Amino acid sequence: MIPLAVPNLSGNEAVYLKECIDSGFVSSVGPFVGRFERMVAQAAGAPLAVATASGTAGLHVALVALGVGPGDLVLVPGLTFIASANAVSYCGAQPWLVDIDPDTWNLDAELLEELLTHECDVRCGRVRHKKTGQRVAAIMPVHILGDPADMDRIVPLAHRFGLPVVADGAAALGASYRGKKVGDLGADLTVFSFNGNKTITCGGGGAVVGSREEWMQRIRHLSTTARLGEAYDHDQVGFNYRLTNLQAAVGCAQLERLDDLVGKKRWVREYYRQAFADLDAVSPFPQSVHGQSAAWFSGIVLHHPSPEVASALRQFLRQQGVEAKPFWKPLHLQDPYRKAPTTRQHVSEDVWYRIVVLPCSTTVTAQELDHVVAQVRQGLSDLMP
Repeated sequence: MIPLAVPNLSGNEAVYLKECIDSGFVSSVGPFVGRFERMVAQAAGAPLAVATASGTAGLHVALVALGVGPGDLVLVPGLTFIASANAVSYCGAQPWLVDIDPDTWNLDAELLEELLTHECDVRCGRVRHKKTGQRVAAIMPVHILGDPADMDRIVPLAHRFGLPVVADGAAALGASYRGKKVGDLGADLTVFSFNGNKTITCGGGGAVVGSREEWMQRIRHLSTTARLGEAYDHDQVGFNYRLTNLQAAVGCAQLERLDDLVGKKRWVREYYRQAFADLDAVSPFPQSVHGQSAAWFSGIVLHHPSPEVASALRQFLRQQGVEAKPFWKPLHLQDPYRKAPTTRQHVSEDVWYRIVVLPCSTTVTAQELDHVVAQVRQGLSDLMP
């Protein structure tokens, strides 16, 4: 089976892990944690970084640090991994689901402006949803699949309404937007994931980057159980969201090869783009119009409107030794968020079930990609003669 996305551990991972074991620093204390944070900050183009136990934990603590709380609304794109919305729910807040742009699959900035202008008002310096009276507390754009959202429109809009921006950049480390790194696009905080299937992995883990020292100190404090000093004094309810030295060691080895790993991801995406360019039955994944994508996942979008066709193609590919996966179901169709406030979701509803994610590991070979392409073509020929 040609796998979908597996970690590439061919660098100094084993060497650095042995250093951890030999030193005894295997938990959240150890030199690799600080080194990892500095490397993430540099890679993201941000002054500061705080490592966390996961990307979801990073989103949660970032929202808490910015004051998001019970009863609030946070604007979130309707097509994203469910962790984006879950982090909002952990705060006792509610995601307000916004449809995506058809060309980028990122949050629709024009629709966002319509919502804030026509469905909200500002009272005593706070943005309120007119219909429910709920406070709108933040905007969470998602750099989906490592493709930067339209931050040149989103950030000024957020400033106009006095809203903080927490960007979910889970798979976007290594991406750029108009010549800037993804952590330097105007968001107040940007959060990355280092889960096992990410281009850069620690086996798990995440990180929050930003430039305001007081916010970053608060995030560090909250993510380390809100402990004060060496004594076991805690000044508020905190979270055990620390990254271990073992995980950070793997992350440091990974980040040493960031450019090469992201470069391979881009090569795979372009390979599929060219390989299927002559087929009228499919389209490629969106191509970043404002910079360079980190190209975390790659694949095709079927034009056929039936969900059964995409499902049958994925099943056929698995039978031929090619791992192929569906894409995320839109949040408003997920049980926990069926009653969440939402815009129309025409784009999300139209595209998600037609997406076929194809193998895109940084270890994949040209010969394996040739096999993937041949089997996709054969499957499409059989299903849509």
